[in-house]
Amino acid sequence: MPKKQKERKGKKPRKKHAKHLKSTLYEIKDGKAQKTRRNCPKCGPGIMLAEHKNRLNCGKCGYTEFNEKSAKE
Repeated sequence: MPKKQKERKGKKPRKKHAKHLKSTLYEIKDGKAQKTRRNCPKCGPGIMLAEHKNRLNCGKCGYTEFNEKSAKE
């Protein structure tokens, strides 16, 4: 006879997200580090836009740019 599953009470456990390494955000060209992602036009330099499947998004102010391919679908 199979064992009964325990009923969970309380909050759900948090999901673990993949960590982004700083080495993926910058690349070295001509001995200088350059950013691989765009800056947010509202927040200014220093705040990079997150790259999602169909959009670029700022985590600070919420600015969003959708890709052309996703707008057509």
